[in-house]
Amino acid sequence: MEVASLGTYLNPGNKGFQKILQSEYVDKTGMIALINKTIGTSEMLLCISRPRRFGKSYATKMLCAYYDCSCDSRGLFDDREVARTPGYLTHLNQYHVINLDITGFISEAKRQRKPLADVPERIVEAVHKELKDMFPELPAGESLMENLSRCVEETGREFVFIIDEWDALIREAKGDGEIQSAYLNLLRGWFKNNNFTPNVVAAAYMTGILPVKKDGSQSAISDFKEYTILNPGRFVEFTGFTESEVRLLCGRHGMDFEEVRQWYDGYDFPGHGAIYNPYSVMCAMQDQKCRSYWQKTSAAESLMTYINMDFEGLQEVVSRLISGEEIEVDTESFENDFETFRSRNDVLTLLIHLGYLTWNEEDGTVRIPNEEVRGEFRKILNGTNANRKWMELISRSRKLLEDTIAGEGEAVAKAIEEIRDTQYAPTFYNNEQALRYVIKFAYIAAIDQYLKVEELPSGKGIADVVYLPKRNSMLPALVVELKWNKSSEGAIRQIKERNYPAVLEGFGGEVVMAGISYDAKKKAHSCLIERNLMYG
Repeated sequence: MEVASLGTYLNPGNKGFQKILQSEYVDKTGMIALINKTIGTSEMLLCISRPRRFGKSYATKMLCAYYDCSCDSRGLFDDREVARTPGYLTHLNQYHVINLDITGFISEAKRQRKPLADVPERIVEAVHKELKDMFPELPAGESLMENLSRCVEETGREFVFIIDEWDALIREAKGDGEIQSAYLNLLRGWFKNNNFTPNVVAAAYMTGILPVKKDGSQSAISDFKEYTILNPGRFVEFTGFTESEVRLLCGRHGMDFEEVRQWYDGYDFPGHGAIYNPYSVMCAMQDQKCRSYWQKTSAAESLMTYINMDFEGLQEVVSRLISGEEIEVDTESFENDFETFRSRNDVLTLLIHLGYLTWNEEDGTVRIPNEEVRGEFRKILNGTNANRKWMELISRSRKLLEDTIAGEGEAVAKAIEEIRDTQYAPTFYNNEQALRYVIKFAYIAAIDQYLKVEELPSGKGIADVVYLPKRNSMLPALVVELKWNKSSEGAIRQIKERNYPAVLEGFGGEVVMAGISYDAKKKAHSCLIERNLMYG
């Protein structure tokens, strides 16, 4: 048999990667070397999950170009990182490639108004048709797997399977166990079949949003080695852009690295540093502007639905996240789907996989990673679908901010009392840290117009909470000093004596100084506000 070329699913060639290289390309070909090491080993099956817009499709096109035996890709890779690794030429263009984007099959089924139950068989039929077109000498009447086996025998080349959005059908058919089972059985036939897998499959690379589903059907692909956004392992630098890569891009495009970091950084992994959203970074470079390039997704639309469910006080947790806190999360119970939620931990873990939260494995905590994602959570504050309790909190917070800027100390103290009495307050209200916790809740609406900084070094001390007005804002800066069982007058005096506003030099505007205290005996808050301190 001669090797045929340029199918849609079978041996698609290298044109996809050629197009990528026509634009600015950050070299991620080093990932190929990691996959090469798995060929011929028990770890030849890889499942790598990442959030949307983190370069999954770019990676699949790169792998197709490298492994596909129907084309010559030396000119695409000889000057790349992979060319300097062992095994580069050994595996270059040496395999048949089956490349599947599962979302394409789902979209086509929907376009034709066909049931999702047809998708697994459509996949088989599409690959089989191309296989028989490319190799017409294959005997008729045999199954796809039989013909794939025969193709390996005749050509002496095994197959590399590259599957993009592998979990799309699992997500789309949520609640329909029969469809999910049929799809997983297809994967089982390819990757967990002792009469087929060792003889036909050289390697498999599957990528998607979710890890393998944790239920009785997981055995369909239990032999896959998984690298998730929770634990990307040796693939961490290929999860997104590294900090050094972003610095080079900023230098090349004349962009302010610190601004880019504030907007797109936040996915941190111990020992490896920051990982950036590659899609958003490249958009910012091309547009010469940092802003949100986050695409609205069905998962984002469901965010408010999850919050309204209020699993174990989930609304409170989201409030704390928006106000800048890190929250402890148990990620072990998540069943890797969009439907099985038994606790707030499950919802928060899903948001990690979707890229809306970043996970700190060492501390077991999550936080909102950067300004771009924070903008998605801001939409919750401005949305109309929130339940009554949530909207009341936001309404109180907005009025509190207005009263603070207006210097209405009594109104501010009263508003803080009201928020202290809601479900959002800490259980144990017994120290200054608890007061800080309530204050951050109280001013949650400020994140629309301010950048919040806690314990900001300034003058001769550290200011408790400073709200810096965002660029081009006409609002004053806010310096908040907290006292427990001490007077609000003493808080204002400390702001002045320690010269906290010194850190705001250069902002050019006014400062509102708010001293907020709590008297544990009287069980009452007090607030003193002074304004019109000029800086610049």
